[in-house]
Amino acid sequence: MGRVPQAHDFIAADRQRIMTIKREAERVPMLGQLTGEIMVFEPMSVTQLSVKGLAVDTRVPLHLNSLHDMRLTLGALPVVVKARVVHSHISDVDQDVVTYHSGLEFIELPERVRNAIAEFLELVKTQRSGV
Repeated sequence: MGRVPQAHDFIAADRQRIMTIKREAERVPMLGQLTGEIMVFEPMSVTQLSVKGLAVDTRVPLHLNSLHDMRLTLGALPVVVKARVVHSHISDVDQDVVTYHSGLEFIELPERVRNAIAEFLELVKTQRSGV
């Protein structure tokens, strides 16, 4: 006499059927043959900005020469820039929190984004001078 099917046997089988129906393409197991990286939006503090690049403080290390898409809010204008890490080091250790300071250069910056950054920088300088 064989094993009597349990409720969880039917649930598992139903889940498998549902996943097969929901997928439009077969997923092939990679068996460790493929690696990749995931982009995660991590908060950062921009400490310096120019039309050529920026300096940031983060809670995660940025690897030298790695490329990153970064979202910046220039006043009310959000922009996305691509930047390459040119230097990075630990700048502060406070109990369990490590802060990394990194310098990045903009890569393939569109002219309209460069102009938006330049205008934002002029606005900041004007506001600080009290003019």
